[in-house]
Amino acid sequence: MNKIICIGSSNTDMVVRSERLPRPGESVIGGGFVMAGGGKGANQAVAIARMGHKVIFAAAVGEDMFGDEAIARYRQYGVDTSYIVRKKTPSGIALIMVDAAAQNSISVALGANSELSVADVMPALDLIEPNDIVLMQLEIPMETVAACVAVAAAKGARVVLNPAPAAEVSADVLSKLYLITPNQTEAETLTGIEVRDEQSARAAAEALRAKGVERVIITMGGDGALLDDGGRVEMVPAFRVNAVDTTAAGDVYNGAICAALAEGCSLRDAMIFGSKASAISVTRIGAQPSIPTREEVDKF
Repeated sequence: MNKIICIGSSNTDMVVRSERLPRPGESVIGGGFVMAGGGKGANQAVAIARMGHKVIFAAAVGEDMFGDEAIARYRQYGVDTSYIVRKKTPSGIALIMVDAAAQNSISVALGANSELSVADVMPALDLIEPNDIVLMQLEIPMETVAACVAVAAAKGARVVLNPAPAAEVSADVLSKLYLITPNQTEAETLTGIEVRDEQSARAAAEALRAKGVERVIITMGGDGALLDDGGRVEMVPAFRVNAVDTTAAGDVYNGAICAALAEGCSLRDAMIFGSKASAISVTRIGAQPSIPTREEVDKF
């Protein structure tokens, strides 16, 4: 199997559940409180490990208890933490509110994530061999993302970008990607096309491919995901479950897809595998604690 290197953010999530999300200036009395590991990069790395695949995680955490706990937690999940660097800046923190309908509102203090440099990541990039998978997101500096994409693509890696949180991405970066996986909001940010249904998703995917991306997956929540790989365009349905918390569902989806691709699955089959993993995750509270095992996904 090919190696997977995940480059991205590491956060500690502080989650409060309440009946509804507060409006600006309003306080809402919440219910349960959970503190757990998070960060899009870390969530995706843990998802890959939970799918039974070896994963190298390149990230930055602070020289604080949150950083200590994060590294210890990743090791427990089976993530290779050899390429996590320590910074004097505090570790990243995410404040998450979740309502009764499982919708969430998230505010992130990037902390050490904002200082992850190309030099920090280069030792991990040196390990890349052709057809390895490099998975990235946008909770680290864009210049680091761009440089890592260029190095990984030049080495023949399959570069997967989950462009979250929503931000503009240069045409140069887009042209070097093997796969991009925006949700509806992120797809609109990248293309200017409001994604409301399959037809508009097709238009957005076509616009992304016109910018040089080889393959596009636009995730649409419970409606499934649209695949455009140049040879075909189709909707891959989602699995219906009773969701209680959608935090990290997209991260689980991306991690599971990369694990399946590394095992030689087709992109469509990898999407189905990712949908199973994310469907299980939304029935549980929290980010990393919600990620299922490979056995659970295979039995789903």
